[in-house]
Amino acid sequence: MKNNNLSILLALPALIISCAFFLLPVVQLIQVSLVDGGAKSYLYILTRPVYLKSLFSTVTLAALVTVVSLAIATVSGLFLTRYEFKGKELLVAMLSFPLAFPGVVIGFFVIMLSGRQGLFAHAGLLLAGERWMFAYSIAGLFLGYLYFSIPRVVLTVMGAAEKLDHNLLEAGRSLGANRWQIFKDVTLPALKPGLISSGSICFATSMGAFGTAFTLATNINVLPMTIYTEFTLNANFAMAAALSLILGFVTWVCLALAKRQGNSAVAMGG
Repeated sequence: MKNNNLSILLALPALIISCAFFLLPVVQLIQVSLVDGGAKSYLYILTRPVYLKSLFSTVTLAALVTVVSLAIATVSGLFLTRYEFKGKELLVAMLSFPLAFPGVVIGFFVIMLSGRQGLFAHAGLLLAGERWMFAYSIAGLFLGYLYFSIPRVVLTVMGAAEKLDHNLLEAGRSLGANRWQIFKDVTLPALKPGLISSGSICFATSMGAFGTAFTLATNINVLPMTIYTEFTLNANFAMAAALSLILGFVTWVCLALAKRQGNSAVAMGG
């Protein structure tokens, strides 16, 4: 009996937090989304091009950011793990530095790089006589998301790469496998659980990131900005709630699939 009471007592804080920050807000969102016509808001999302385009743009952007981040971070993480050189610790610290910045600051960085007065604009004036700008487009948002996504994946890859069994790599070389075969058949399967977990977090973050999108929001139509517009400018609370639930559902499905794949990869590796 004492053990049961202790277990309940230890689980109580988690239960309170789950109810306060997840269950109650979600229930409230569902109630708000169903006012003024029941499920009409969800029907509008599936039939009106503006909402479908926003959903498609958000999912596509998040998927592209995830894939590019995984590709860059895998190469960088393996290199940083395998080789020692002067200034390595400083380089790793710089790679993790973007994690300290909020999304709004990262948006300003993108403007400084590719805005009207940015580096690319001045380079375009010198080379072609016109300003090269992409900060206030989906390309600028992609760059901003990539900036804060890569460090998360790099650190995960480095942690997983340090645990690689080098005997397996040596065995592959002794059997005549080339670098690509060793990477494909030995290194990549060992990194797969870490890549899946970090990739899912990268996707979820890119789906819901608001600060960077808000800073660069001139010509950007992604779900966080659409929700903000419906809630603040149009006072369409039902639509904002429905879009929020759709955003959360898509992200949750991604995380659930990633967890399942990650567990499968661990089981196969074990």
